[in-house]
Amino acid sequence: MTAATTPDRAPLHVTGELLASRRIGAHHHLTVVASGVAERFRPGTFVALSTGEERLARRAFWIHRVKTTGGYGATLELVVEARGAGTSWLVAQPAGTPLQVTGPLGRPFALPTEAVPCLLVGEGYAAAPLFPLAERLRERDCAVSLLVAGSDEAHLLSALEARRSARSVTVVTGDGSVGQRGTVADVVGGVLQRSGAAVVYAAGTPPTLHAVATAAEESGAWSQVALEQPLTCATGLCQGCPVPVVGESGSPRLVRACVEGPVLRGDRVVWDEVVAR
Repeated sequence: MTAATTPDRAPLHVTGELLASRRIGAHHHLTVVASGVAERFRPGTFVALSTGEERLARRAFWIHRVKTTGGYGATLELVVEARGAGTSWLVAQPAGTPLQVTGPLGRPFALPTEAVPCLLVGEGYAAAPLFPLAERLRERDCAVSLLVAGSDEAHLLSALEARRSARSVTVVTGDGSVGQRGTVADVVGGVLQRSGAAVVYAAGTPPTLHAVATAAEESGAWSQVALEQPLTCATGLCQGCPVPVVGESGSPRLVRACVEGPVLRGDRVVWDEVVAR
């Protein structure tokens, strides 16, 4: 069952407020008040935000955590990397800026029914939803291992927090500035073997997710991947974020990243087509 099919999990459209914005490395951490949205959050879901009156399409952002902020109650913390006009506008806004917020959207990570070892793999800002996921898994007595990666130290997300969130942590950077030098694809097989994980969760770029899904399948583990795709409406109406998958019957079909995703089974995604895009 997805968030959209459960009344108390249904997405809301609200006028929120930017409470704070702070830069940590290459990322901006935004604290946003959005009444009712935080209470419906589950790890892996996301929100869509307005980014200025001149841009009609909203931008989708991972929810890093939900926390209580003063008299505002539950607030959202989002992780944003300024890459284009919309995200650059957003991170430049002062506290108090009103924001149109829709969420939480999408299908969240599915939690194991038993206490099993789990490996979480996150790359750059996309690692954001893995930290609240780690909390939920620990509540279920699952042994959690983390693999966090970035192109350099500035693009690592919350490496110190990772060490408080998991039994073991592996850090990889492309330039070797922190942890091991390399990519997720270089190390995920060994990390997976050492962790003994039965379930693997991942969030990152398509090539990284492909590598994780392949390693999980080779080890006999079940994988779930949070696939980030360009979104137009973020609600499923426009059909503009198709992802090719293999259905239960073995036949190819398309699913919507914003509704049937963003979390998908790693062994079901047709990775050659996704990566080629």
